[in-house]
Amino acid sequence: MKHFEYEITRHSAEDLNQLIVFCSEGGECNLGDVPRSQTDIFRNILNEKGREGWELADIAFGKDGVLAFWKRELAG
Repeated sequence: MKHFEYEITRHSAEDLNQLIVFCSEGGECNLGDVPRSQTDIFRNILNEKGREGWELADIAFGKDGVLAFWKRELAG
């Protein structure tokens, strides 16, 4: 049976101030005009955690920033 460990990281709105998801009243969501610099910041976060063996399990956007939920398999 596989066993996992989990980690939650916070990324402030100051760092990702233009990475915004817009949702309509009908529940349709899409990314607005997100500058390349913002996607580069987030890509760097993903690559850094990936090199440590973490896989992004979920992400939550809020007015104060982003919560990223990571998991990785435990050895043995």
